[in-house]
Amino acid sequence: MKILVVDDEGIVLDSCRRVLEADGFEVLLVTSADKALKAIEDEEPSLLLIDVKMPVYDGMYLMEEVKKKWSGKPMIAMSGYDTTETIEEAVRMGATSFIAKPFTPEELLEAVHQVIRKEESSGGTGLT
Repeated sequence: MKILVVDDEGIVLDSCRRVLEADGFEVLLVTSADKALKAIEDEEPSLLLIDVKMPVYDGMYLMEEVKKKWSGKPMIAMSGYDTTETIEEAVRMGATSFIAKPFTPEELLEAVHQVIRKEESSGGTGLT
């Protein structure tokens, strides 16, 4: 399964790549919302892991665009600003789940596997 990780911080991208690849996932990394939209179109990832706070276009914008263009695509929002408002807005924009930064490798994998289980049990069309 292919996972697209979108974050403007290299350390987060590297960490996610290491953890997810070690668990058998194919991982694509991009640093911005506009690069993510192109990668989704070109690479067709099964799951998106999106940072909420990014320069230019933030993760909320990206999730809203994904929701419009690829309805049902599973998305996990991640942020160091894990306020109730941020989490609620992410869910409104289409996030399937939310993970607070910083997170441990175990927390990341649990969030990813939880979304996969949720999609499989609901017969979701987002996973390929």
